Amino acid sequence: MNEYEALRRLRHEHDQLQVLLSQRTATVENFVAASAQGNRSDIAEPLTSHGEEAAITRQLESRLAAIERAEVRLAAGTYGRSILSGHVIAPERLEADPAAEFTAEEAASLR
Repeated sequence: MNEYEALRRLRHEHDQLQVLLSQRTATVENFVAASAQGNRSDIAEPLTSHGEEAAITRQLESRLAAIERAEVRLAAGTYGRSILSGHVIAPERLEADPAAEFTAEEAASLR
């Protein structure tokens, strides 16, 4: 993938993630307001829903951070190389995940 295409894809996903995170913030704020008003029939529902919302938000924030790190690597000229070994990341892997930080082999060994 050329640098222009990588930058385009990274920025697109970055923008999408920011929108999703801002929507989640509004959803959580509405949930908190409803919970405070006692609009729940099941006492455990707020805890379960809050835990699920928090987990999804953490995943989105984690992905956004990965995208931002990839943007920094692109600007620094190190995009497409493993942050662990410096080896070239396969183009197919970058096509599947433009924020990939490791070669496929390294990623598998880190799991």
